[in-house]
Amino acid sequence: MRFSNWLQQKTTGWIVLAALLLFLAFTALVLPRQAAQAEQATGGAGTPDTTLFYTADDLVGWAEAYGAEGRAAYVRARLTFDVVWPLVYTFFLTTALSWLMPRAFAGRMWARANLVPVAGMLFDFLENGAAGLVMARYPAATPVVDALAGPLTFLKWLFVGGSFALLLFGLAGAGWRWLRRARK
Repeated sequence: MRFSNWLQQKTTGWIVLAALLLFLAFTALVLPRQAAQAEQATGGAGTPDTTLFYTADDLVGWAEAYGAEGRAAYVRARLTFDVVWPLVYTFFLTTALSWLMPRAFAGRMWARANLVPVAGMLFDFLENGAAGLVMARYPAATPVVDALAGPLTFLKWLFVGGSFALLLFGLAGAGWRWLRRARK
C-alpha cells in the first residue's frame, strides 16, 4: 500500500504524458519490428506470449517447431525486448491509474488500482522466464516449469487486460465527474 501511495504522490500530469508518449512510441516503432523478427525466427509457428490458454504440451510443441535458431531467438527476445516492454507498459499504466483514479472516484479502493499493472508485469516476467527456460533446455524436459508457463501467461493477460479496463473505467468516471461539475 505504501508503494501505491508513493506512486500517487509522485505522479503528475507531465509524468503521465511522458509515459503515454513512451508507450505510443514503443508501440509504433518497436513492437512491429519485434513481431516481424519473431514471425521470421519461429517460422510463423505461433508464440506462447500472445496466447491466452496453452498447455505444457503446446509449449513443447512450439519449442520443437521453432528449431534451434528459433528457440535461440525466442530466448534472446525474452532477455532483451521482453524485459523492456513490460517496464514500458507498466510505467504508463501505473502512472495513468495513479493520476486518474483519485480524480475519477472517491475512496481508497480505486486508488489502489495502480498496483494491478505491477502484478501484470510480475506475471509477465515469470511467464517469460518459464517459457524461455523451456525453450533453452529443449529437448530436455522441464516438467514443473512447462506446466506453470500457461497459467502464468493467463494471469499476465488477466492483470494487463484488467489494467487497460481499469483505465477505460477511470476515464469514463473522470468524464462523468467533469460533466457533473460542468452542469453546476
